[in-house]
Amino acid sequence: MKTPWWFLHKTPLAFLLLPIAWIYYLASRMVFNWRRMVAYKSRRKVICIGGLLAGGVGKTPIVRVIANYLDAPVVMRGYRRTASTANIGDEAAMLMSDDIAVHVGHRKSNIMLLDRQQDEKGPILMDDGLQNPLIKKDISILVFDEMIGFGNGFLLPAGPLREPKCHAKNADAIIIIKNPCAKRKLKLPDTVPVFYAENKTISPYSKNTRIFAFAGIGYPKKFFKALDGIVGHRAFGDHYQYTDDDIVELKKVAVRKKAKLVTTEKDWVRLPIDVRNDIKYAKLETVIDPKFFVWLKEKLNANSKKAS
Repeated sequence: MKTPWWFLHKTPLAFLLLPIAWIYYLASRMVFNWRRMVAYKSRRKVICIGGLLAGGVGKTPIVRVIANYLDAPVVMRGYRRTASTANIGDEAAMLMSDDIAVHVGHRKSNIMLLDRQQDEKGPILMDDGLQNPLIKKDISILVFDEMIGFGNGFLLPAGPLREPKCHAKNADAIIIIKNPCAKRKLKLPDTVPVFYAENKTISPYSKNTRIFAFAGIGYPKKFFKALDGIVGHRAFGDHYQYTDDDIVELKKVAVRKKAKLVTTEKDWVRLPIDVRNDIKYAKLETVIDPKFFVWLKEKLNANSKKAS
């Protein structure tokens, strides 16, 4: 599914959907509060990294950096698992390519399973799940993209928000991914520490190479704007599963434009295996402010003292 066009703008359609958005949200909160009564508390620290928006904020690269720093396992749902991603999902495949231990499926069950490893005491990273009440989190980290901000500021389906903007105050920390094209001002609570991260998209080709880019992510425009030498692009739905016909058509367009095909790493792992040698991906390098890791260590130590 492609990100609805009204998610970034307060259009008449967005306003028409507002009553449905509030009904949906109130019903979901009732379920949330009921399920929270049976939440599981892990003996290991659970660090949840998520967002207020439905997809597309660049959360997975942040998870990858923190997981590598802590040498921690990651539990995640594994959205749209298929044979092309070894039935674990594209985000999980990305993390596993970095030798990160990833546990895909029911997050509560996986955390309970990790708890049984008595010789392991380090923290567990939970990819997404701030809206999941079945697991108690020791540290909750919100991720925002500076270019997207809060979108149009409305709740689903009128906008991209899973919960109201004011709920940002419930996080222990906020990481904002910087964007040179940012036009939206993020008004965040003063009580929550804010850290910044930067993404650098590294093309597999030189700047003079003609590129035809394609992507099936939440906000593909971010990817297209980050590349040099683009002579055309095509956006697919988020987590789109590419077919042989799609690849044939993309290759035809690239030939017509005398360009090389380039996609994201997240899309590349969803390509049919037999074409991955023919199509390259642009690597995404993410750097988080070192002050964040100082804060994270202090937070983990403080939580450990409380527990003892």
